[in-house]
Amino acid sequence: MKKSRAILVLMLMVVALVGIGFIDIWGIDGKGKGSASDINLGLDLAGGVSITYQVVGEEEPGATDMSDTIAKLQKRVEKYSTEAIVYQEGADRINIEIPGVSDATQILQELGRPGTLYFIAEIGPDGTPNYSDKTGLGQYTLDKDFEQLEAEGSIKLVGTDIANAQAISYLDQMQNQKIAVELTMTEEGSAKFAQATREAYNGGINRRTLAIYYDGQFVSVPTVNAEITQGTAIIEGQQSFEEAEKIASTIRIGGLKLELEELHSKVVGAQLGVEAISTSLQAGLIGFIIVAVFMIAVYFISGVASVIALTLYVVLVVLLLNGFAITLTLSGIAGIILSIGMAVDANVIIFARIREEIAAGISVRTALKTGFDKALSAIIDGNITTLIAAAVLWFLGPGTVKGFAQTLALGIGLSMFTALVVTKLVLYAFYGIGFKDEKWYGVAKARKGIDFLGKRKWFFSVSTALVIAGFIVMGVYKANTGDALNFSLDFKGGTATAVTFDKPMTLEEVTRDVVPYVEEVTKSAVQIQTVQNSNEIIFKSASLNVEQREAMDKMFMDNFNIPQSMITTETISSTISDEMKSDTIVAVLVAIVCMLIYIRIRFSDIRFGISSVVALLHDVLIVLAFYAVARVSVSNTFIACMLTIVGYSINATIVIFDRVRENMAEMTRKETLKDVVNKSVTQTLSRSIFTSLTTFIMVAALYVLGVTSIREFALPLMVGILCGTYSSICIAGGLWYVLREKFPPRPEEDV
Repeated sequence: MKKSRAILVLMLMVVALVGIGFIDIWGIDGKGKGSASDINLGLDLAGGVSITYQVVGEEEPGATDMSDTIAKLQKRVEKYSTEAIVYQEGADRINIEIPGVSDATQILQELGRPGTLYFIAEIGPDGTPNYSDKTGLGQYTLDKDFEQLEAEGSIKLVGTDIANAQAISYLDQMQNQKIAVELTMTEEGSAKFAQATREAYNGGINRRTLAIYYDGQFVSVPTVNAEITQGTAIIEGQQSFEEAEKIASTIRIGGLKLELEELHSKVVGAQLGVEAISTSLQAGLIGFIIVAVFMIAVYFISGVASVIALTLYVVLVVLLLNGFAITLTLSGIAGIILSIGMAVDANVIIFARIREEIAAGISVRTALKTGFDKALSAIIDGNITTLIAAAVLWFLGPGTVKGFAQTLALGIGLSMFTALVVTKLVLYAFYGIGFKDEKWYGVAKARKGIDFLGKRKWFFSVSTALVIAGFIVMGVYKANTGDALNFSLDFKGGTATAVTFDKPMTLEEVTRDVVPYVEEVTKSAVQIQTVQNSNEIIFKSASLNVEQREAMDKMFMDNFNIPQSMITTETISSTISDEMKSDTIVAVLVAIVCMLIYIRIRFSDIRFGISSVVALLHDVLIVLAFYAVARVSVSNTFIACMLTIVGYSINATIVIFDRVRENMAEMTRKETLKDVVNKSVTQTLSRSIFTSLTTFIMVAALYVLGVTSIREFALPLMVGILCGTYSSICIAGGLWYVLREKFPPRPEEDV
């Protein structure tokens, strides 16, 4: 690169950093739009709208119906945010919390009143109409009551027969734009709908309508123009897409098994408070500065290039979080932390390769090109495997997992761009302006090979012992307490105590002055929420018995002069439902299978894939054991933590296996397979240590400066990083070697 061009590249890089940084801080319109302060934050970081529904009816609803209704509502509210949660409150109430919004009225209007939906035939068996339009203006009324309609079989379908409803836009045969509502039936609903449309169509001789009735009014009264047997239907006649979407939403709501009515709604504050955000930002900044100093100290001018690239990565992440309207939570922060680690990792791989080429006597200019070329395979393989996991988790995982997957996928894409494009351009620019001596880049020192495989039995034994010890500890706790892990109310449910104080209090004041008293009574961790425009504070704790509830009331009356009438207590279910757990497990299993397939294709050896997965499971089990032994609270961040470890572990292992594959292709006759594995692990040792160290620093900063909830998230993540490093160095290579020796490749195999 010529000097003039190199200077231009560096100037453009500075302009890009300043420009994007300006948008991140001040926004694009002078009002903060598009800035970091404009990022959608989850309930844990910023609060949102809380809506409580009451089941209509005198009888107490069954557990199955409540669970089914909650599951369907969970899917529905995810259109507002992937981080929205739905949980049971008391015996007959359902609470919905939607982050990133503050207009409860608008949400309620869009959600509507969940209840029962009916598809009613126009004419009953006796030949009399079931409904009619006496005004001639499309204002239909029922001519019979529901008891009669049900008795004579005029109700052809109900909401539970509808699998989905959505607004669509399409071109008809005349290329005119049409707006409609598309219905998709369940298997049972398809059969009912076919019969209903056959009766209404009557061979086209006397076409009739099939009314859709909900919440005391007619949603739509479409004419049946054909018998419909495919399980899908289109309702036309809407004047706008918004009208079609409203009808579709009403039909989806009507698919609930229970009829609900709004009890109350309120805007709740963040669960973690402003302090959590500020301390997280401080931790991130401090961690980034330490990482930057480390990279420059170790890699000299290459380190400077990486810091520029990583800085651009950070400002682009902030920009794109806004651009894609991603709701940021602790889970999302986990995804960003992992992607930062992978961004650093990519740079470390490149710089190590450059140093190796210089050590081999190649010129700096050639070493730069060759280093990037040789690093490309490891970077792509490591990132693609993690990206596959993110994609599967996004498509199959529940809401909280989707949030993690979004930020992780975004981070991976940006990390590859900054490492392979930005770092390369900046390095070439530095070379172009005069940094041509090898002293600016460093020379790889010859490292004596370490016999990792010779110690594999010790490594395997230690890992096995730790995993078994973890299961033993979990078994002991299961026998003594009923729970193998220290499950929080996110998994177990608990008790919500709403207290109205005589003065407004901030979350920080409540945490400092009130929570210690609550924890003393409940003997458990406590989640707190403030309520906007109110002195009400909600305390969520482990389930309380009658004596504990009475003690709670007495504590508030004695210490804070709160009258008992201002204290209400309700039992709440877990916010992480069984369906969410099963969806997560299925998503992870599918992700593992997809990663195995990719590794098999790329490495032509399934043993690499099996070894990678076993190393991954090893890390998960060790961290699970740590959760059990240390009694770290298993909250909604648990899933994000485990997924982060999965992504980190697979990436670390793939980098080593990529070097094994490369060295196998260059094996001499004197080298054995054992020599190749030991050589590969030794060659990538500095990368393994440096990447883990930089990622560990970022998480450690969160742990040191973060609030309690963040520490509970950061601590097991730190353990996971250490485990991932250990397994990639000490377990994965040895396991692949054992599998290779026990099950040697067939002659037709490539490796």
